[in-house]
Amino acid sequence: MSSALEQLGAWFQERLDGALSESLRRAHAIELSRARMLVGVCWLLLGCCSLFLGLVQLTEYAGSLTVLGAVCTACILVSLALLRWGTSTRPSALLLCSMLTGAVIFSTFRMGSLAMATHAASMLLPVLSAYLLGWRLGLFFTLLSMLNAVLYPLYAGASYGGSDWLFSCFGAVFLLCGWVVSGLFLSSRIEAHAASERALKTLRDSESELASLIESTDDIVCSVDLDGRLIISNKAARAYFRRRFGKNLPRGEFIYAWLPLARQVRWKEWLAQARTGQQVREEMVIPPIEGVSSTVETTISPVLSEEGKVVKLTVFVRDITERKAAEARLSELHRGLVDASRLAGMAEVATGVLHNVGNTLNSVNVSANLLGERLRGMRVAGLEKGVRLLREHEADPGTFLTSDPRGRTLPAYLESATAQLVKERDAILAELRTLSDGVEHIRTVVGMQQQYARFSGVVEKVSLPELLDGALRLQATAFQRLHIEVRREYAAVPPVWVDRHKLFQILLNLLSNARHAMQESGRADPCLTIRVEPGGEGRLRISVVDNGVGIAPENLPRLFTHGFTTKKDGHGFGLHTSALAAEELGGVLSCESPGRGQGATFTLELPLQTLAAAASG
Repeated sequence: MSSALEQLGAWFQERLDGALSESLRRAHAIELSRARMLVGVCWLLLGCCSLFLGLVQLTEYAGSLTVLGAVCTACILVSLALLRWGTSTRPSALLLCSMLTGAVIFSTFRMGSLAMATHAASMLLPVLSAYLLGWRLGLFFTLLSMLNAVLYPLYAGASYGGSDWLFSCFGAVFLLCGWVVSGLFLSSRIEAHAASERALKTLRDSESELASLIESTDDIVCSVDLDGRLIISNKAARAYFRRRFGKNLPRGEFIYAWLPLARQVRWKEWLAQARTGQQVREEMVIPPIEGVSSTVETTISPVLSEEGKVVKLTVFVRDITERKAAEARLSELHRGLVDASRLAGMAEVATGVLHNVGNTLNSVNVSANLLGERLRGMRVAGLEKGVRLLREHEADPGTFLTSDPRGRTLPAYLESATAQLVKERDAILAELRTLSDGVEHIRTVVGMQQQYARFSGVVEKVSLPELLDGALRLQATAFQRLHIEVRREYAAVPPVWVDRHKLFQILLNLLSNARHAMQESGRADPCLTIRVEPGGEGRLRISVVDNGVGIAPENLPRLFTHGFTTKKDGHGFGLHTSALAAEELGGVLSCESPGRGQGATFTLELPLQTLAAAASG
């Protein structure tokens, strides 16, 4: 039933629009609604006029009312003509409202009937005039109808009583109410239309921006129905379809009909997944176009209605061939960087080992040279001469030792030579111990680096004064040769748990640097101070203070950087390696210097609590 009524309404609306000019059919919604109402009212009034002309012939007023009916019919036809060829509803509405007002007033006074003044037909005037002409003109025609209803009883005089006049006034009030109701309806229509226009404008602006955005992208964008048939596509999609098919893909066709059947089945599976409300994102290689294949990323997104149902799908296709190639190049570059980093790490480890071994080898070389000098200076030749004299007189040794002057001095000489040899032996043994310590440290350093990848250094209980004295012994010969005074300022600190050899390497580097700094300064009173003291907050501080060449302020921030050095023959590995080793021990290595020629202080701080925890763990 509702469908039949809708069809009837649509048919009637087509008939109304057929009676309007092209300009009015394209007018805004309110103007078009007024035009349609005017046509409908004119048609109804034509029917009423025809009926009126037939009935009026039965009355005594046939002559004058027939003329009135003919005039009204002519006005209605003119109104229809104005609607058919005009561009506005206002002339037709003014003519129609004026005709109705005049017809009611003329009929009232011609027929002398109060019923005509308050007839139901009078209600058409406030309703039509307010809707068709607006508030002001509507009020004008309404007031004319009200005056007609109120003034006629007064004009008729004795024919009507006071109650008739009150009845006429009551009818006039209802005419005014009709005008008010029609005006309110018009206002609501205008406001609703304005809101609708604003919403439509906003929607159109949004659609325009979205269309501009979609058209400007190089990605393929398509809107498809739930079965994957094309609804609309952007410029990039149309260009792709032309390259693929040689023509634009028509609406309503499955957008991936060019795929093999197996791939079409896969696409339909993705579409089925998207129809459930899920977003589908897949990568695929499309067949070659002009001999070139490409990789694309396809995204199928569901479009939901206000009820949350999937009503259509949006397909985005982005060419990621270049991105995949870039990712492959980046992956290859990353592998190369990893390899280079590994080689750089190996080189840094190697240079660290060489530096620490080199520092120790300097001390070993000094000890070896000193041993050679002492061995060459031993009084072995005198002993050989004494032995040769004894062999020459082995037949009469007593006579030789008692009578020969040389024999009498031989026991004293042997005693003196023996004492000297014992002294030389003790010195050589001491140098051999130093040499042995250096060789042992070299062996330890090499062994540590060989096993570095498998486990860290062993944490053990270490007496710092003993460790410092051992490091000083390796440098003692060089210090003596340069006449460097060594001052030991050891505070009473308990043994600590630490990786002995890492700490030993740091101390050797600091002592070696201090020796070179004092040697370069050329001072007559080189002095080195080794200080051990508590650092506060459970920390231990070891300071190596020299009065050497010092460090310029601008070089202090870069002092521990890999490869940085101020020495002419330096390589910049020692302090960098020492700083890294200090970090591995949980500590920090720092340096202070007032400036060039004013010495430097290197300070190593270690967290005792961390070391103890490492030992207990």
